Amino acid sequence: MNIHTYEKAWLAAAMVLIVGFIATITYGAVGPGIAMIDDEAGSIDPDNINDHERFGDPGVEHVGGNEYEVNVVAQAWLYTPDQIEVPENSEVTFYVTSRDVTHSFSVVGTNVNTMVIPGQVSEMTVQFDEPGEYGILCNEYCGEGHHTMEGLLTVVPEEEFDLTELSVDAPREVEAGNETTINATVSNGMQEDLETTVALDIGGQQYEEDVTVTGDGSETVEFPVDTTELGTGDHDWTVTADGYEDSGSLSVVEPTDDSDGGSDGGEGDA
Repeated sequence: MNIHTYEKAWLAAAMVLIVGFIATITYGAVGPGIAMIDDEAGSIDPDNINDHERFGDPGVEHVGGNEYEVNVVAQAWLYTPDQIEVPENSEVTFYVTSRDVTHSFSVVGTNVNTMVIPGQVSEMTVQFDEPGEYGILCNEYCGEGHHTMEGLLTVVPEEEFDLTELSVDAPREVEAGNETTINATVSNGMQEDLETTVALDIGGQQYEEDVTVTGDGSETVEFPVDTTELGTGDHDWTVTADGYEDSGSLSVVEPTDDSDGGSDGGEGDA
């Protein structure tokens, strides 16, 4: 059978289009990493998220080397956390679940784009090689506040990244002559040990202590404060450690005269 030249051209063009359609569909399904949720990442009770080992305190965790995990809880109409920071040259695995209805978790410009279904855990991994900012969006309509549901992922230079936290437990008021203590706790979220100096400055008094905080651990430094040297009045304090700072004020007051039976709860004599 003789096939006309034009017919051959049309047949060839049709075959090219068919192959192109198949390639496009295949790439759309597996190339960008878009996936439906299965049970590989596990399931979860949405009513007990706060007690879950992974999602009770969502955020960034250092797994080891250049690997990190980011645990995220989606709910109407926000992500927790909504501000995420990871270092460059890192491999990040996201674990996301929903507290209420179906959402999505899409990191613009990456292959992270997945549905987030209550009772299921979504898992996706991406490599971040350079510093930059990536918007986080919900592409599943989840109610009237859907358009406000967004977050931000920031990739920072490696030398600017750490997972150190500083918290301070200090009294607001103490009687002159009494001993008091300001406690500073340094938490290290990295797997490697952290060596740092914890410093306290209060009323011209300087205190310092070198500490080593083990990987994924914490250390508390107790600073005894001499209220006699401080004297009565308000004294601002500042605690620093590993580039972090916390501050407050301590009031040193005159001792209470208990010779007449002590305080009557603040009520004066009529």
